[in-house]
Formats: sequence, structure tokens, C-alpha cells
Amino acid sequence: MRVSCLQENLKRGLAVVGRAVASRSTLPITGNILLATDEGRLRLAATNLEIGITCWIGAKVEGEGAIAVPAKLLSEFVGVLPNDRIDLNLTGKVLRLKCARFEARINGQDADDFPPVATWQTLVDGSSRDGEVVTVTVEAETLQEAISQVVFAAATDDSRPVLAGVLTQIGEEEITFAAADGFRLSVRRLPFLERAGEGTIEVIIPARALAELGRVLSDHDDPVQVAVPRGKGQVLFHLTSIDLVSQLIQGNFPNYAQLVPQDYASRVVVNTEEFLAATRPAAIFARDSNGIVRLEMFPGEDLAPGKMIIRARAEELGDNQGEIDAIVEGEEARIAFNAKYLTDVLSVVATPQVALETKSPSSPGVIRPVGEDRYTHVIMPMFVQW
Repeated sequence: MRVSCLQENLKRGLAVVGRAVASRSTLPITGNILLATDEGRLRLAATNLEIGITCWIGAKVEGEGAIAVPAKLLSEFVGVLPNDRIDLNLTGKVLRLKCARFEARINGQDADDFPPVATWQTLVDGSSRDGEVVTVTVEAETLQEAISQVVFAAATDDSRPVLAGVLTQIGEEEITFAAADGFRLSVRRLPFLERAGEGTIEVIIPARALAELGRVLSDHDDPVQVAVPRGKGQVLFHLTSIDLVSQLIQGNFPNYAQLVPQDYASRVVVNTEEFLAATRPAAIFARDSNGIVRLEMFPGEDLAPGKMIIRARAEELGDNQGEIDAIVEGEEARIAFNAKYLTDVLSVVATPQVALETKSPSSPGVIRPVGEDRYTHVIMPMFVQW
């Protein structure tokens, strides 16, 4: 293999695939990155056996070849090189890198020993011809926002594997993401630009995989293709020069629709930034009281606006109270939430105003962006003495 490319392009590509490198694995080769020539480009690939990322970068290819090299060593070395051309020359299992007046030799492993990482070409192109795959195309910005609004609500432990994933339902007109950890639920619907394949499909994608995809999307504007080949147990996201593939979680996701209250006694509309700004200082005092933040909502009287009071107290240290204007529909209300759960959702609401719907202090609260009906977040209340 004889390849030349720009340092900045190789550095960027290594950073992308590096997110899939296994930090701890019973298969040592997954701590490597695969470098291979591919139709006039340099292909980089990494996998931790749960997700795999492939990235192609422009290069001048003078000789074909492939090698797996230690990910950390290669990334760190390339990262400190000058912004110049890098020449890569493979002899046997030794990769030689030269950039300006710097050079290094890195011992690698046989590319045939590297686990296969599915790409759009290998996983989708063959299946799409016989209708065995459902594909949709979505806007990158919309997909990134949707991911940010659901992944934080997934469980972070594996005691119930399905809750560590995001239920993904591909319908005839939109995709629905749903995540829940037993204390909160996030549901986000998003439209797609195109769709191919018949019938609806429902899979559970690991939240970690979607989180990595969200990070990749931060640098991309082009539409994203999503493919779910039937019976393969994988989902693939295809960008212009990047493919991310993930194993699916097997199991039955709870019927989340039953968890969303259908009515409310009080509906409070507040400024999203003000609500978040008032919750953050309360969260500091809530640390020593099981994270409890108390909310009290009062309708306006005469010409005065309504208000929401956000308070928290640490039994031995002190207390905190904040107040913001609110439009309160219905009766006075009070409810207590975990401070982190409240700040998590308020941090991803994209609209200027947000609505909180409550039925009683012991019933779940529902948070919805005002003017946007595609996002719903449910938080279980905390039981406190008022």
C-alpha cells in the first residue's frame, strides 16, 4: 500500500472512526483501526463489535493494500504532525508514515483478522433490490436534534437491556423515537424526505450508538440515509463519506403510549430559558435532598401575570427559591421532580416557550415545546411533604 493524503483529512477521519474503537475487549484487534485502499480513496474503519464506523477520505493511491494498526498510537501521532501531506507506505505488516521532516514506523496486524464492518454497499445495496430493506432519508439537523431529545432518557445500565435502547418505529410518513428508563420518557417524531421499502418496521437501537451518531452529525449538513435490512439485526446510517452501523437490541419495548397522560388539571406556559435558569440554582441545593425540586404554579389575578415558584432545600444547609412569570391555565398546582431530569429535558427543548401539564402531585408531569407537537417528555413525580 502506497497512499498520500493531507494530515488534516487523516486526523479528522481518525477522530470519526475512533469513537467506535473498543476501549476494553476480549478481542484485542478491536483496539485497532483498519486502513485500506478503496477505489482511489483511503478507507478507515473501527468497531467495538456493537457499533462500527467507516470513513473514506480523499487520497492519492499508488499501491493497494490494507493493515490494522493500534488506534491510540496512530491517532495521537497523526494529531501532532504539521498540516502537510502524509505519505503512508506498507511493507509486510509495518506501516511507515512520513510527513514533512517527521516519520514513524508502526507495527500492525493482518487486515484479514479485523472484524468485518458493514457498509452501505455490503449491507444495503444487495438487499434493496429484492425489497428486504427499508430505507428512509432525513435531514441531518432534524435527526441530530431528535437524537439529543431522546437518548438521555434511556437507561444507563443493562439490568433491562431494552431500556438501554431507543425504540425506533419507521412508519409510512415519519419516524418515531422513544426512550425510557422507568422514571422518564421521551418521544420524538420526525418526518423523512424519502422512503423505500414496504411496510412499517420497529427496532430497538442502542442509545450509545445514536449518541455517537449525533456527535458525527454535528459536522455534517447533507441528508442522512437510514437503512434497516429485515432479519439482519442491524441498522445503518449513511452519510456522504461516513457509514455507522449498529447491532440492534432484541426484546420487547414497553407500550410507552400508556405512560403519557391524556388530560391535565393545570397547564403552565413559561419561557424555556427562564425555567432552565431558575432550575439550575435550585438543583445545587437539591443535591443534599435526593435531588428534589419543588414547583408551585399560581394563576394570575386581575391584570397580574401568573407565576411559577421553583424551590429546593438542603435540610442542614439552607434553601433556595426562584420565581418566573407564567401563563397558568386551570387551577393552582404543585409537583416535585428530580432536578437532573428537569434540567436534562429543558436543555434540549428548542422552542422559546415550554408547557408543563400536571394532574396532581402524584401523577406524571408532561413537558411539551409550545408550537411544536412532535416532542413529548414525561417525568415521574417525587413524593414530598409540602
